[in-house]
Amino acid sequence: MEEEKKENGNNGKKKKIVAGFIILLIAGIITLFFYLDYKATHITTDDAFVDGRIYAVAPKIPGTVKAVHVEDNQMVKKGDMLVEIAPEDYDARLNEAMSSVNAEKSKLAEYQAKVKTARAQLELQDANMRQAEIDIRRAELLYGKGAISKERYEKTKTGYDVTLAEVKASREQMRQTESSVASQASSVTAKEAKLKTEQLNVGYTMIYAPADGRITKKNVEKGNQVQPGQPLMAVVPLDDVWVVANYKETQLKKVRPGQKVKIKVDTYSGETFTGKVDSIMAGTGSAFSLFPPENATGNYVKVVQRVPVKIVLDRKDMAGILRVGMSVVPTVLVEK
Repeated sequence: MEEEKKENGNNGKKKKIVAGFIILLIAGIITLFFYLDYKATHITTDDAFVDGRIYAVAPKIPGTVKAVHVEDNQMVKKGDMLVEIAPEDYDARLNEAMSSVNAEKSKLAEYQAKVKTARAQLELQDANMRQAEIDIRRAELLYGKGAISKERYEKTKTGYDVTLAEVKASREQMRQTESSVASQASSVTAKEAKLKTEQLNVGYTMIYAPADGRITKKNVEKGNQVQPGQPLMAVVPLDDVWVVANYKETQLKKVRPGQKVKIKVDTYSGETFTGKVDSIMAGTGSAFSLFPPENATGNYVKVVQRVPVKIVLDRKDMAGILRVGMSVVPTVLVEK
């Protein structure tokens, strides 16, 4: 009897173990089903960060920094003055260019006056020429009839030749004077272009904020020597940021622009931001890197590529609290 009781007890334990195992198996299957269902409709990645527009501030001219009007992380408005470059050298060049333009314009006025004089002289010679033509025709007619002497005819002919030569000389003088005017006008244009450049350079001595935002990476102080293109600081607008999520290429089958996205930011672990898929990059991240992979070599190894996806945040979620470069975990909600 005791052996039967023990056997029955062992059988009961075995049944309980088997039942427990079956329950755990069913629970695991249900959990796996819901997990796979969740993964099918929630595409997530931790390879994502906040991105935004960064306006690099750099001078267009060389010079010495006269004043810096901002501090690190200061909020500025578009058009606020950031840096002044000492303008004395550029003011002097501007005055010199203005004097040069005025001098060239004075010369141009002189040449234009000479053109008027030459034109008047040519008109006078043309009038003399018309009279000389009348005189020579009359003299030829009278000389042919014997009404005037040969000496008088020859004097009239000589006067005609002299007048013709004077007309030619006046026309040549007119041509040369007009050519001088055109040349001088070109010189004035060149000097005015230089003046415009100097005026721009004077304007470039004052550097203004290109957009609303915060000053970042300030790298300039009063008295520094700066060169064109040298980074002085950056302006970052925090009200216009987005998320760049690098999804695996195997995750993008169902991702489409316009889909809703839930975003968790590492800095704000208790908050969930919302947004939507804006666009998908036209290539993988590695394809547009500085040194793209050389897949034509014999040691090629297939690696799952990442494709950047741009996610725009809802306006109410932005509020200027996100910073460019923050790590985030976006989850795209897709339909089955």
